[in-house]
Amino acid sequence: MTEAASRPRPGPLSGIKVLDFSRILSGPYASMVLADLGAEVIKVEPIEKGDETRNFPPFKGELSHYYIALNRNKKSIAIDLKAPEGVKIARDLARQSDILLENFRPGVMDRLCLGYDTLRVENERLIYGSITGFGQDSPLADKPAFDIVAQALSGVMSINCEPGQAPNKLGIPLCDMAGSIFSLFGLLAALHERNVTGKGRHVEVAMLDSLIAMQGYLSQIYFVTGQSPQPVGTQHPSIVPYGSFPTSDGHVIVACLTERFWHNFARCLGQDSLISDPRFALYQDRLANREALQALIEERMRADTTAFWLERLEQFDVPSAPILSIAESLEHPHARSRELIETVRHPKIGEMKLVRGPIRFDGQGPAPSVAPSLLGEDTAEVLRSDLGMNGDEVADLVDRGIQKSPS
Repeated sequence: MTEAASRPRPGPLSGIKVLDFSRILSGPYASMVLADLGAEVIKVEPIEKGDETRNFPPFKGELSHYYIALNRNKKSIAIDLKAPEGVKIARDLARQSDILLENFRPGVMDRLCLGYDTLRVENERLIYGSITGFGQDSPLADKPAFDIVAQALSGVMSINCEPGQAPNKLGIPLCDMAGSIFSLFGLLAALHERNVTGKGRHVEVAMLDSLIAMQGYLSQIYFVTGQSPQPVGTQHPSIVPYGSFPTSDGHVIVACLTERFWHNFARCLGQDSLISDPRFALYQDRLANREALQALIEERMRADTTAFWLERLEQFDVPSAPILSIAESLEHPHARSRELIETVRHPKIGEMKLVRGPIRFDGQGPAPSVAPSLLGEDTAEVLRSDLGMNGDEVADLVDRGIQKSPS
């Protein structure tokens, strides 16, 4: 067991038990947030190699960077779900659980005798969360779903590029994460409802549905105009000026979402006359004359450095930012002041840095994290403490290849 794994974790979900069959990203991100909020999360992994992400380089000791990023504060148990004894362990744990989370293709959990219709008979209070790529009733239901596949089908990838360039996937796995985030909304709503009714629900979320739901005003552009939004790079489809502008030694982001900020920006440029110029006076004027305005701004901003413009933009209260690398962002004073980075210690792997959860209650962030577990690191402890097995029973399951408990 990882150091301090048995330590109580205060939080609004303290006392809630989550049985997590999910793997890779959609699902593990959701269960990690539940753990951050104080829930006890038992991650059920295949006995052979565990969650597929355990094998993705680079590594910190025996742990993959990918696995570390998504599995803090969880217990890992490794059992053989192809064996009846392994299924029995899973069902016994499900009877004690408040939430079950899985992200297999439709039908897989049913074939394992762990589907919702089976488990709700044994635990009517169980909230059963399923994250799929496309949903059980989609014509794409049986199609393998990965983030990039759903991004392509959502339409989002078609606009994630500069005009005339090849489409790009988003820099973060947003479709996977959207599935996790919307599943959290559903699980927490069902948990609230259960406090009233005493009964759980089956909460289903599709990754593709989730990313389409996050398109926001982009969908409405199509509904209102009949035209699909076109790629504009860092610019905005309907707000000008907005996006990345070149300086003499780099680029700066400027975002003028209101008339006040547009006026501030014009003054910052030393070109107050742009405010009353009929080509640029109103939103629709600037949009219609985007290219002319962009050319004027770029000519002016290329004359000075990034540092010059960042200081001047701040002086004139214009929403702006440098374009940081991931490393620069993690080392930025904001990350330090908000205590977004923490160092945890695993007794075998040693120290590792993690990004903390962003949710604060009464000004306090999450409790200190517990390092991600090695595969099956907590199996024996869970079997003893949760299912009441004795040492001989646990050892027998190891001998027969039903469970894995690393020494």
